[in-house]
Amino acid sequence: MERQWSMPNSKTFKIKPIKELILRNIEEYLEEKQGEQITIVDPFANEASLREYLPSNVKYITNDLDTQYDTDFHLEATDFLKRLEDKTVDIVLYDPPYSPRQTSEVYRKHGLSVNMETTQASYWAKQKKEIQRITKLEGRVITFGWNSGGIGKVNGFDIIEVLLVAHGGWHNDTICTVDKKIKNND
Repeated sequence: MERQWSMPNSKTFKIKPIKELILRNIEEYLEEKQGEQITIVDPFANEASLREYLPSNVKYITNDLDTQYDTDFHLEATDFLKRLEDKTVDIVLYDPPYSPRQTSEVYRKHGLSVNMETTQASYWAKQKKEIQRITKLEGRVITFGWNSGGIGKVNGFDIIEVLLVAHGGWHNDTICTVDKKIKNND
């Protein structure tokens, strides 16, 4: 576990130590795969596209509910993940709303229903189940939030790294959890 300090930013991937964590994990994974083509999925991409930093052998599929962002898809994240084939993704960048309040704000902004299904733990659990399904064995998921739960052992993952990014003052820290898929739950 490592702790670094950085200014807060609502655009998670623009926070320097977080961007470095992502890019280092992509680089390490590419080395493990000896330069094969890999697929990275970002279900909550926002404006934080990493395309300019990625080599040509990386397929980067982005999604965001908000149509103002230049992403490949504009779907609710669970629906986006359900569209992807089983065991076809090497890395998932999972940066969902961190709390029921944040989820409610996003859904209301887009005129979507806010209910028990979107504000309880099942909201994230359904997405994690889809992530488990689409991620290849030994693939990685980098999760961002206010907890270090990651994708979880129950879904066949082990935590291999945790980065705590402190933002000072009364700002919540951002907790970045890197999971590796160690078994398929078929």
